[in-house]
Amino acid sequence: MSAIKGKTSLALTRVWHHADAQNRVLGNLASRIAWVLMGKHKPTYDPAVDAGDYVVVSNASNVHLTGKKGTDKIYYSHTGYMGGLKAVPITRMKERRPDEIIRRAVSGMLPKNTFRDRRLERLKIFAGPAPEVYANNSLTTWRDQANNITSKDTTTIV
Repeated sequence: MSAIKGKTSLALTRVWHHADAQNRVLGNLASRIAWVLMGKHKPTYDPAVDAGDYVVVSNASNVHLTGKKGTDKIYYSHTGYMGGLKAVPITRMKERRPDEIIRRAVSGMLPKNTFRDRRLERLKIFAGPAPEVYANNSLTTWRDQANNITSKDTTTIV
């Protein structure tokens, strides 16, 4: 058996994916996004090659948090000076920069190596609906079956 993997330009082409964060759980959404950014959904996945796709996330301000994270979660950063620890609660972060919540969650789920910054550059996050340029460019759209059911609909999810 050959130890060489076929690496043609067709196998490494990047596709645009669209994910709607409306009422999606943050952790589940971030893990799916990280999976696509790494390229693990492709049959030609190789950890030493950055072959992931682009991901466009819309409605980031409506992402759902489970448990008490909606009130208790705090993001910490440090300025580098003594006593420079900054603490921002998630409620303030959701008001001012809702895209940063998803970006930090996805960043924590990516491997901590040199590819992480390049992969995060391929992540486009919008607080509201995605602009037409990105929406028309997407080939694949993620939809949860649970989000498509309304209160009047009585069908079961298989």
